[in-house]
Amino acid sequence: MAKGVNVGDEAPDFILPSHTGENIRLSDFRDRSAVVLFFYPKDNTRGCTAEVCAFRDSYEVFTEAGAQVIGVSSDSISSHEHFAGKHNLQFALLSDSGAHVRKAYGVQSTMGLIPGRVTFVIDRSGVVRHVFNSQVNIGGHIDGALQVVKQL
Repeated sequence: MAKGVNVGDEAPDFILPSHTGENIRLSDFRDRSAVVLFFYPKDNTRGCTAEVCAFRDSYEVFTEAGAQVIGVSSDSISSHEHFAGKHNLQFALLSDSGAHVRKAYGVQSTMGLIPGRVTFVIDRSGVVRHVFNSQVNIGGHIDGALQVVKQL
């Protein structure tokens, strides 16, 4: 089992396919912008829809503060395409089909069944500055990340 990524750790780099057809590499954002990287369980479920729509509704505030928002789940690219289109998402949804990135970040499943819901704020130098882990406190993911991004 992978050790969890904590505040002060260097964020593990990765390349994953996006619903837009591009491959996204975390290190491409280095020196350019902070990154709000959020792992969520599944497209088109009530809690996940609420979470991605809350990030969507705060997207402009995040970008004005100098951060890119990126969502990650194990869903397929086609699922992400439908989900992003249905909810008018302006940020990338990445497909981590083998859960390799989820494991690299140490995002645990709840009760061994439901993929974890964890948000990381990564600064321009690639260092994790904030970690928030909660399946149910959707607002905490957005509010906590936004507070940290505004301080970077």
